[in-house]
Amino acid sequence: MKALRIVLWAAVLVVAAVLGWLSYELTSSNDTASSGPFGVPFELVAQDGKPITQAAFTGKPTALFFGFTHCPEVCPTTLFELNGWLEKVDPDGKKLQAYFITVDPERDTPEILGQYVSNVSKRITGISGPADKVMDMVKGFRVYAKKIPLDEAKPDGDYTMDHTASVFLLDATGHFTGTIAYGENPDSAVKKLENLSKG
Repeated sequence: MKALRIVLWAAVLVVAAVLGWLSYELTSSNDTASSGPFGVPFELVAQDGKPITQAAFTGKPTALFFGFTHCPEVCPTTLFELNGWLEKVDPDGKKLQAYFITVDPERDTPEILGQYVSNVSKRITGISGPADKVMDMVKGFRVYAKKIPLDEAKPDGDYTMDHTASVFLLDATGHFTGTIAYGENPDSAVKKLENLSKG
């Protein structure tokens, strides 16, 4: 009986040691992942047709919104609200910058995206590019996006996009600092952007 107890305690200690090691490894890897800028490197196209990379998300605090031009409500509402918040917090446009990245590059060319965004804001820049590169960037920024056929009987027909509806906030070094949720209280959204502008 005594030998059995010793074996059981030894097993418990081994399991505890393994769990402790796993916890340390996971914490270390998370720390490493969070030590760099948010997202992944990319080479895409801005709405003016010029190349744009992840370097654009540094130098100033940045607000990022992922959406598409055929979006019926969420995207135009968010762009309109974000523009208003930016004008309130940073009327001169010297402290903050904002980008609208398409999750529907098949339809949203840089030109189309530019027309769409400029109808709402002069403060927000659209980003598109080759479909595969855009979607790699979208996934790398941990954004959910999925094509939804409007007619299940015609999966290759017209479609909409289901996607993450939050605005992502990055500091001047490109590090993730938080989000503004869709439908968030405007005062709360403005406060978050004010705090971001000071960072």
